[in-house]
Amino acid sequence: MAENLLFWFIQLPGWALFLYLAYAQCPAAIRYEWGVLLGTQEPEALITPVGRAFWWGLALADLVFYTPLLGLGLAGQALGTGWAVPVLAAALGVTVYWPIASLATVAAARGAPGWSLPKERDYWIVLPIMTGWAGLALLGLVLLA
Repeated sequence: MAENLLFWFIQLPGWALFLYLAYAQCPAAIRYEWGVLLGTQEPEALITPVGRAFWWGLALADLVFYTPLLGLGLAGQALGTGWAVPVLAAALGVTVYWPIASLATVAAARGAPGWSLPKERDYWIVLPIMTGWAGLALLGLVLLA
């Protein structure tokens, strides 16, 4: 019963996150302005060239490593493969790590010259939810594996 609940607790939000990353983050790695047009990245004029470079770097890491790893881990878990747990655990670890890094950046940059996030509250709502989900999912994987 607990394993079945954990499966769905990981799969449903996991695939929603995967789709979001594919739609919102990955295109910005190819061309940052696409993310700005989609409303998923901040314009350089609001966050400075360094802020743009930071967000682009996260988008690039999402494109080449994190999004494929998450998709592979979720697919492996859905198929019941033996390698799914370590792959999914790695992806969930990244899912805990990058929101913390992003929120630390937002907090440290607040008030810096040239830095202005009109939707900063959105970061403080969405990213802790993602971090909490991923932390609980990772804990469940470790305890039930």
